Amino acid sequence: MAIVSTLLYFSLIYFIVRNLWKYTLQRSAYSALDNVPGPPSQSFWTGNLQQLFDRHGWSFQEELAQKYGPVVKIHGPFGRRILYLYDPRALHNMIIRDQVSFEEGSAFIHTNMLIFGPGLLSTLGEQHRRQRKMLNPVFSINHMRRLLPIFYQTSRKLCRAIIAEVNESPENIDMLHWATRVSLELIGQGGLGYSFDPLAEDVKNDYGEALKSVFAALQGMFLLRPLVPCLSSMGPAWLRRLAVELLPYRPVQHLKSLIDIMAEQSEEIFLKKRAALLQGDEAVVRQVGEGKDIMSILMNMNMSASECDRLSERELVAQLSTMTLAATDTTANSLCRILHMLAQHEDTQAKLRDEIVAAGDGDNIPYDALNRLPYLDAVVRETLRLYPPSTLLSREATTNTVLPLSQPIIGIDGTLIDELPIPAGTEVFVGILGSNTDKSTWGEDTLNWKPERWLEPLPESVLEAPIPGVYSKLMTFLGGKRACIGFKFAETEIKAVLSVLLPVFKFALTEKHVVWNVATVNYPTVGTVDNRPRMPLKVSLIEDCQVL
Repeated sequence: MAIVSTLLYFSLIYFIVRNLWKYTLQRSAYSALDNVPGPPSQSFWTGNLQQLFDRHGWSFQEELAQKYGPVVKIHGPFGRRILYLYDPRALHNMIIRDQVSFEEGSAFIHTNMLIFGPGLLSTLGEQHRRQRKMLNPVFSINHMRRLLPIFYQTSRKLCRAIIAEVNESPENIDMLHWATRVSLELIGQGGLGYSFDPLAEDVKNDYGEALKSVFAALQGMFLLRPLVPCLSSMGPAWLRRLAVELLPYRPVQHLKSLIDIMAEQSEEIFLKKRAALLQGDEAVVRQVGEGKDIMSILMNMNMSASECDRLSERELVAQLSTMTLAATDTTANSLCRILHMLAQHEDTQAKLRDEIVAAGDGDNIPYDALNRLPYLDAVVRETLRLYPPSTLLSREATTNTVLPLSQPIIGIDGTLIDELPIPAGTEVFVGILGSNTDKSTWGEDTLNWKPERWLEPLPESVLEAPIPGVYSKLMTFLGGKRACIGFKFAETEIKAVLSVLLPVFKFALTEKHVVWNVATVNYPTVGTVDNRPRMPLKVSLIEDCQVL
């Protein structure tokens, strides 16, 4: 216990000294950042981070995006300056042109390493490039075509399960519960060749519950995140784990239990898949997905890859954990956000239902036809624009550099600033929400949920802006070499599930007020006090519907 206390004590001292040193350097070298407008610091100890990362911080993030413009100075601990940025040219420079000068922040990388191991979200440089090279082919459009029948089959199982619950209590169907379960089963079957959940009855799934809760658990500890790199670099793994186990702080212990559940399940899946691959093709075919799932293909590719490109078993397990959590929580919450918006806009819901029914009533609409449904595509894009599952992402300048701006900003002293010197070590928040809702790009109605905007040509201001997003001029899935590798998987899954559910069910609001909370992945709760992720809707059957 004494060793652990000493470790934590010195980690805290290191954190304080490190931030005070950064603050001292900034006072002398960051004069350019001093002139950038932004909100006043709320506290010397936390700056604006309490406002930014609080679960009710959506209004503050909107204020950053709408009030101060595309380049904003905010304050971190001990007066440290941080940039909130969504200027298109600056983003393009950071993410495409000069990405080596802006890496993921150390707290982000170390936190992901503790959660997933050395997966795609936890690695940098050559290791990340090697992993992405191996993973890119298994997320191709051709592979999504092969997975679509699995999406339909699983979605119909979901449909039958919801019908059973509707017959019992239609007023209070927790659609986040079902969205999480179906997303987990879809990444299980399509991604891992593994069935987590038969969706046949309302059974508790520890793994699914852990996945649903991990980002909310992380959000409750955001003030401790800067300590993670300090702890990660001190002592061997067993000592760091002992320190965490003995730390008398309930949020830490809750997060640790969730990570343990995820790690144990991922290891079990990997060992089963490896055993099947070693037994040969017949054993693989007997597995869920018949060897067509992403993980089976990846492991086969890895076995035949050259030694310099091959991933270690630890890296493969980490990809499995990363893929499962990223594909489950983000997709489930995005699907729920769409259902929530459709429940608020009954005319849009009816119009979308008519389009789907006319295309085939969810009965195995082919991949290309599904993606050509204009209103379905518009609803999905507009929701992902206005309500991205993650509203910002951190980058850290690795060297002294200069960011050019699309339009000059007015400094605090009234001077025009058309480029911004960025000292090494500066943290930059990529304003995903700000970019997606910038009025100068998207128009004065940018804060309105308006699917129809995607049914006509986008404004020239959108088409001409050098927004580096990989998806529809949006930053929702980021861009460049660290763009979300599974965005096509997520888009296909969401469209497939909607195409099956909407011809069968009508969704409406209940008396319970659903609010959306800021987190690594935003999540819904009932009211502003209860922190349990859930989203109740009133669900009723459409007359004369058919469930296959």
